[in-house]
Amino acid sequence: MDHPATVVHLEHDGKVLLVDAQGNGPMAAERGRLAPAPFLRFPTPQEVEAMGITHGAPRHVDHSDVTSGVTVLKAYPQVPWPASWPWKDDLISDNAVHPVARESVYRSLHRVVSKVIVVNEAGDVLMGRVARGHFVGHLTLPGGYLDHDEHPSDGCVREAFEEFGLRISLDGTAPVVTQRIFDRRGLSFLSFTYTSDATKGQDIRVEPSEIAEAVWLPAVEACESAVSYFDKAALKAHLAR
Repeated sequence: MDHPATVVHLEHDGKVLLVDAQGNGPMAAERGRLAPAPFLRFPTPQEVEAMGITHGAPRHVDHSDVTSGVTVLKAYPQVPWPASWPWKDDLISDNAVHPVARESVYRSLHRVVSKVIVVNEAGDVLMGRVARGHFVGHLTLPGGYLDHDEHPSDGCVREAFEEFGLRISLDGTAPVVTQRIFDRRGLSFLSFTYTSDATKGQDIRVEPSEIAEAVWLPAVEACESAVSYFDKAALKAHLAR
């Protein structure tokens, strides 16, 4: 199946538009289908226009790492809920669907992280110098990816113990919720950052495979030292309270 250079990922409340190689659609996906070769794909901009579908401004996502020279325009259609379109969850395991479309749906899923501003009795904030991952060598707040069945408020408590050996409790304030897409792949990260009650009477024991060093910093200095967009947003909110 030859793949067009530019296609449109149209998604509405969990439904995604698929067409066949000739641009006819909508076509159904079948979860778990094993086909000899892909024969379903996203429509081209011209095919979308021919269907009379309008949409908001698209985000350009480079999919050359999946199929050379392919760009996906991620957009949201201005249509009633399209009951005849397949569910996005159904096409991921259908190899009749071109890998570009399956990868695009996979990339559209939020990566969820939970973090926490751990404070001591002096109001200083705990930061860790990262030993691996996205911010090696830099200072970040305790936290990380959520487990599949985990609430964000539980995830940050778990991460504080795993990374620093601290048993913390949260202070009950609402988390700072932040979302951002950082790279040309279009991966979306969603962050929840909570605040702990004052931590006292505990020794820090870092997990060296994750944290090279733990430091307590005044909140202003912690904000200035943070390199993570999510950490800076949370620490600015913390300072504004």
